[in-house]
Formats: sequence, C-alpha cells, structure tokens
Amino acid sequence: MIKRIGPNIVLIQLSDIDSNIYVLGDTVIDSGTGFNFTRLHTLLKIMKLNFSAIKQVINTHCHFDHIGGNGYFLKAKIAIHERDAPILENGDTQNSYADFFDGKLKPRPVDMKLKDGQVLQVNGIPLKVLHTPGHTPGHICLYNEKDGTLFSGDLVFSDGVGRTDLPGGDVADLDSSLERISKLKISKILPGHGEPVMEKGNKVLKALLTAAAEPPEEEE
Repeated sequence: MIKRIGPNIVLIQLSDIDSNIYVLGDTVIDSGTGFNFTRLHTLLKIMKLNFSAIKQVINTHCHFDHIGGNGYFLKAKIAIHERDAPILENGDTQNSYADFFDGKLKPRPVDMKLKDGQVLQVNGIPLKVLHTPGHTPGHICLYNEKDGTLFSGDLVFSDGVGRTDLPGGDVADLDSSLERISKLKISKILPGHGEPVMEKGNKVLKALLTAAAEPPEEEE
C-alpha cells in the first residue's frame, strides 16, 4: 500500500512483519525485512522510483524488520545511531533479531553514525535526530520542529508504546525517552508499524502514556 503523508512524504506498507517505509525524495526511513523485493520494486515503480534512485537510508534502529531491506539500496548511504551501528557493521543476527525472522544479515558499512541533536536535511525537511533508547540502545526518532512531525520508529505507535523484551531493550530507558518526546510539540506521529497519527499527536501521545502508566486491574 502507498499512502501520501503531506506533499513530501510517502508511506509504503508491505506486510504485517515489515516496518513502515517512509520515502522522502531520494531518502527512505527504514527498509523493512527485505523479504518483499517484487512488491517493493512495484510500488517504487508506481512512484516513478527505483532502488538506484534512493541515495540514503536512515534506520530508526537495528532490528531486522527495519534494516533487512537495506541491501536492496546498493547506491544508498546508510545512517543509524552510533550505538546501533555495530550491529549492522558486524551482521549481528542475534541483536538485530534476524534469527527470529529466519533472516540473514550481511555486514554493511555505516556511512553516517548519528548523534543526538544532529539535524539532517531530507528532501527539504529538517529532521532533528532524537536519541530515544529503550527499544534498542541506539533507537532514534526524527523530529521536524517546524511542523511537529515525529518519525517515532518503535518508540510509540498510534495504539501503544514500544516493547522492551527484545535484545537491547530497557524499561527505564524507554520511560525516559517517552517522557522526553511528551514535552515536544507534536502534530503527526509516523510510527515504525501501523497507521500514522495525522493530527493532534500530543493528545494521542498523552492518552497512550496515561494508559501505559495505569496499573493492571486485579482479577477478582
């Protein structure tokens, strides 16, 4: 499925196990598992693009469902936070969770090791790198301060928050990251899975955090 998110952003959804793929001109944010070559090729073709046209892949974190498709973009430079970069560079199947998906992860050099606060110019959009660990040590969100758009990776979704029971997960870090983004002015939340939040992102985020903080009901 292809969905246009404003004038400069297109969302590609391939399957339930693939991450969302966001296309911003010649840049993609996350690349899916890499299991759906034909479908991705067809959807890019509909957009008048091909794999060679993509010059940069930004990964929100190192899990296989977000990085497995990096190998299709042979002419692209790879960007990921410095703390998750070694997993890509070493082809680490355990900490990337590739073995869970029965996937293979070839070592790939990281061209840009991102740092917190760095601002990337992507298709005319300034995206600030926010280091938001908890789901993985090097998880990032990308934030457009001008219009309040947050690419949230697997930190927060339209209906919940990220899990911490996978390799590199940490509950305390996730809580700190959620608190950090709750202080931002957010209109749209573009998550790593599921449907985007197209308006009133802060209101949705507040409701999610309130629900996450509530203790579970005791069974009678």
